[in-house]
Amino acid sequence: MTTALITGSTAGIGAAFARRLAADGHNLVLVARDTKRLREQATELHDGHGIEAEVLTADLATDAGIEAVAARLADRKNPVDLLINNAGFGNKGRYLDVSMADELKMLKVHCEAVLRLTSAATEAMRERGRGGVVNVASVAAFLPRGTYGASKAWVVQFTQGAARDLAGTGVRMMALCPGFVRTEFHERAGMGTDNVPSWMWLDADKLVAAALSDLARGKTLSIPDPRYKAIMGVVKVAPRGLLGGVSSRAGRKYGPQ
Repeated sequence: MTTALITGSTAGIGAAFARRLAADGHNLVLVARDTKRLREQATELHDGHGIEAEVLTADLATDAGIEAVAARLADRKNPVDLLINNAGFGNKGRYLDVSMADELKMLKVHCEAVLRLTSAATEAMRERGRGGVVNVASVAAFLPRGTYGASKAWVVQFTQGAARDLAGTGVRMMALCPGFVRTEFHERAGMGTDNVPSWMWLDADKLVAAALSDLARGKTLSIPDPRYKAIMGVVKVAPRGLLGGVSSRAGRKYGPQ
């Protein structure tokens, strides 16, 4: 049986990946900050699917947390075959309204942790000649909209660049760019979502199914819904100046309240 490690596994997209991969027969390493929730999740997945679910409590906003997960990914005796870098969060407020400490914390989780964990995982995977990494980004990566979008743009560029460098090694890498997904993400950030149109919301389980299908096909970028693919197609050809204005207005309309 193969093993998948999922960061931010206890809620939202991470939990959907855990459910799907457990149902497919993968053993899991579940990573999050809340030990109680991790243990409850591990028990549920073990009892429901007969897989082994290991718990690793770690805060990826700290060096100690990143190092703990990187060490697990580097373990050659208990290899990880699939890494899902899903942990992340949003800050409520515009640029300069958010504290520098919170901005740097976001970059630590979204960029530094992704870099260090991906590197630890792919080094071991390259030695074995197989493996996969899914780095969860966002469609916000393609819009000029603050630190969150900038950090996710970094995830996309890093992932696609690393995928090219690892071509032919047996290691697959993919950036996953969802839109609005019904998770705890917005609630934790104190963001209002009542004004988001119903058609913009995605189901986490369907999103994960599409993402895993794209990974199996060797894609390095996954936008797992026709609606958002169409939107991103328009974004690609729109002038950057126009995008900045639209993104700012959309942020006020659909962003933090």
